[in-house]
Amino acid sequence: MTTTISDAKRGSVPSINPATGETIGMTELNTVADLNNAVSLAHKAQPAWEAAGYKERRRRLLKVRDYIVANAESLATIVSRDSGKTKIDALSTEVMATAMAISYYATHAEKILKRKRLGGGSLLTINKRSYVDRVPVGVVGIISPWNYPFAIPFHEVAMALIAGNAVVLKVASQTLMAGKAIQDAVAAGGFPPGVFSLINLPGTVAGKAFLESEINKLFFTGSVPVGKLLMAKAAERLIPVSLELGGNDAMIVCRDANLHRAVNGALWAGISNAGQSCAAVERVYVEEPVYDEFVALLKEKMRRLNQGPDGNCDVDVGAMTTGEQMKKVLDQLRDAKSKGGKIFENPPPKGSNPSALFIPPTIVEDAADDMMMMREEIFGPVLGVARVKDVNEAVRKANASSLGLTASVWSRNRKKAHAIAARLEVGSVMINDHLMSHGLAETPWGGFKESGIGRTHGYLGLEEMTQPRVVVDDILPGIQKNMWWYPHNRKIFDGLLGGLHLLYGKGLMKRIDGALKLVPVFLRSFRK
Repeated sequence: MTTTISDAKRGSVPSINPATGETIGMTELNTVADLNNAVSLAHKAQPAWEAAGYKERRRRLLKVRDYIVANAESLATIVSRDSGKTKIDALSTEVMATAMAISYYATHAEKILKRKRLGGGSLLTINKRSYVDRVPVGVVGIISPWNYPFAIPFHEVAMALIAGNAVVLKVASQTLMAGKAIQDAVAAGGFPPGVFSLINLPGTVAGKAFLESEINKLFFTGSVPVGKLLMAKAAERLIPVSLELGGNDAMIVCRDANLHRAVNGALWAGISNAGQSCAAVERVYVEEPVYDEFVALLKEKMRRLNQGPDGNCDVDVGAMTTGEQMKKVLDQLRDAKSKGGKIFENPPPKGSNPSALFIPPTIVEDAADDMMMMREEIFGPVLGVARVKDVNEAVRKANASSLGLTASVWSRNRKKAHAIAARLEVGSVMINDHLMSHGLAETPWGGFKESGIGRTHGYLGLEEMTQPRVVVDDILPGIQKNMWWYPHNRKIFDGLLGGLHLLYGKGLMKRIDGALKLVPVFLRSFRK
């Protein structure tokens, strides 16, 4: 990274509701010195937190869950106002998903991360017994995005804490009110000082600052270019990183699909959160026999969507969260139009503030492979729909991407759908659904290709919060030395060679001869 770190000036930054343009709060900026102090305190607190054990860690996490449940409506309102998404989006995909995730990790982490005994590998090492312990990494740094400012960081915070780590979290500068809501919820758990800290650093400074601090691992969710810079920076100190870097997700609609369900799924998975989801439907490949019917139904149902500021859970689609992202999406739409795409969009919201960040739900028909929106992440309320002659063409086009986060297959034939899923180069495939596996705490989350490395969520996510330590024990106390220890001579060589022949030689006589040579060498192991 090229940014030079210097302590940010003390001051406060505003939070603005993207759907109304109103200022909804102020947050004090931290400095790099504040970050380093938080990491130092985390290192001091972590050993005792690890030693507290699963029962105590579970108890405190469940207090956090109970706080979230008790304050679900107010938390959804905070997230909605901070990000511009609707209240139902905020409740269902953020608040509810977080409560379910915390409950899952608190309940299952001990079993998932418990000591695993390993079976013996060979007759020649029959006296060895091994096991693997999962050891907390120590201090986990988390840099989270603005599109799901409550749920994405909270999943990782919960996994890190239940595994025995301390956490330093930086939320996106665009959604600081959601960050404060996370801080309040964690405070309800009564964690020891230093186990959890929230830091507000500018995004241009945060990545380098975290990686030059004494954190033990970094979890980052964001763009591919920034992820690559962070990975290169982490290599300087060999700090492990987990990177979730977005997608350009494909939806394959087979000719035998339930079209009403497929259309409903495309609208929700492509338009909810104003399309600002890493795993949103962006590219829709429809088999030719049902293409026209699918597009007609998609337009009909899209016309019914109501967009605007959410006053009383009475809108379907909210605002873009940042002006920068809004500009990128509008550039992609201009590119699509210049390349022959047929643009169908809903009317803009009536009476909205001119400073509000609304892009109407939009369909691009006959989307071509060379359009920006079909090659890059869209991150807006736009669906590109393309006609394909068969499933093979759909799979080929779906896989022709540098990104591979998620995809979906829509068919009434589940056997066929599973066969198609097995050909898709992505981290998650949903059948007759989309954009929901992130909400299943038990399913690992992450992608192929430039969608990132590592996994969060599920058993793989919990393992990512730990390091494996192997312990090998010799269970025969009478053995004085291993067969290959000193002194060396030809008998030792022949005996070890005999062991190989005993185990893997061809023919009975070869094996018997091998055993006769091995036994004297094995008995030597009992002599001092």
